Amino acid sequence: MEWRNETRVSDFLLMKVTEDPELRSLLFSLFLLMYLVTVLGNLLIILAVSSDSHLHTPMYFFLSNLSINDICLSTTTIPKMLVNIHTQNQSIPYAGCLTQIYFVLVFASLESCLLAAMAYDRYVAICHPLRYTVIMNSRLCGLLILLPLLIIIVDALLHSLMVLQLTFCTDLQIPLFFCEVVQVIKLACSDALINNILIYVATSVFGGIPVCGIIFSYVQIVSSVLRMPSVGGKYKAFSTCGSHLSVVSLFYGTGLGVYISSALTNSSRKTAVVSMMYTVVPQMMNPFIYSLRNRDMKGALKKLIKTSLL
Repeated sequence: MEWRNETRVSDFLLMKVTEDPELRSLLFSLFLLMYLVTVLGNLLIILAVSSDSHLHTPMYFFLSNLSINDICLSTTTIPKMLVNIHTQNQSIPYAGCLTQIYFVLVFASLESCLLAAMAYDRYVAICHPLRYTVIMNSRLCGLLILLPLLIIIVDALLHSLMVLQLTFCTDLQIPLFFCEVVQVIKLACSDALINNILIYVATSVFGGIPVCGIIFSYVQIVSSVLRMPSVGGKYKAFSTCGSHLSVVSLFYGTGLGVYISSALTNSSRKTAVVSMMYTVVPQMMNPFIYSLRNRDMKGALKKLIKTSLL
């Protein structure tokens, strides 16, 4: 039997971004800019929705919650990476790593559920327009966010507590730029079967169910739109879904890229870069997608900027 040295964990080591000083400065500036754009862009969306009474509808209610979630998800990973790049110190405390695992699970899972709720909102708006205000009442909208959030919080807490039960080896190098539960579990010397089962269950629930909900909603939407006699009506119906479809494609597309990258390449650095993009790019691009493709949002943003400059 092969024995491996076990250790009492005090710190994990995250992957070093680069050894090149010039490239390190460039990457620091790039990720700092991306983080600032993410925070400012999503804050503008939140302020525009809250300040314009015309946008106090279920669709924009979900959008503002998506923006809050995007800010939180980016803040969970990028600032620590920026500190590590600046100080050239890749360590992260054990407690800090567990905290990062918890919040990444919460905000990534909630992002998926919010996208599913937004798909359901578009389904009701297009397929049941006369009953839209009755179905999408404030109680249901709150329930579509709070119920998944409560389940996600319990699930993330369970994952974090299960990681606490693991014993780790002397090799504490995480092959990512942030703590991710799957990669941390791989470093364990003790049996992690229950941890892996929990991950598969959580992925099925918070990944599979929202995806199925989104697919179902858009199948119904396409079926309803194709029955419309007016070409203008078809275009208007599809245009209301364009921004959401773009956001869904970006989020799940980068997520699929992480899976394919980890399956097809042995390069941990390539997988780390793709994983970082999954938690940075969609959150940065969402405000641009909604502000550029949505006439009401563009109007609200122009009004907000004009008011702030006066």
